[in-house]
Amino acid sequence: MRLIIGLGNPGEAYRNTRHNIGFLTVDRLADRLGVSVKKRQCFSLTGDTHIDGSKLILAKPQTFMNLSGRATLALTEYYKVAPEEFLVVCDDMDLPFGRLRLRARGGPGGHRGLDSIIGLLGSRNFPRLRVGIGRGPEVVSYVLDRFGAEEEPLVNEVLAAAADAVLMVQSEGLDRAMNRYNALTIG
Repeated sequence: MRLIIGLGNPGEAYRNTRHNIGFLTVDRLADRLGVSVKKRQCFSLTGDTHIDGSKLILAKPQTFMNLSGRATLALTEYYKVAPEEFLVVCDDMDLPFGRLRLRARGGPGGHRGLDSIIGLLGSRNFPRLRVGIGRGPEVVSYVLDRFGAEEEPLVNEVLAAAADAVLMVQSEGLDRAMNRYNALTIG
């Protein structure tokens, strides 16, 4: 992977919400790798580093979730990255909280950020890491709410595992990371 795109919504009001688990994962990666994700380009905040001689770009689109395709398209064109060379990290209500699922390709699964990316790229063939947030009774308020009291103690573990999964994709490949992390449930 050359480009890691964490999906979320910009602004303080959304900072630690369930829908921003992609941003939170990129932040965790940035902390671990000593990267500042503050450069404004391609409708995103970005930062980069080198791992094992390869450049790795971390990005947080600032277009709001439902328009994530605009930033993703701009990033892939600017960095000349093919779909199989980037990884999208996003929330997934259909997975229980703490469950991770890596896939090489697929549909949006009801996720509007992924739908925007697929629509603008014209392809479903890009890897993604879905991070389970569970499902609440009212979808919009649930995803835009902060983690519940029972989830809060586990958020750090979930973010650590998501960051580990991304780094394993980078170092050992998608298939090995899928074998390791798709069976993992935290909590």
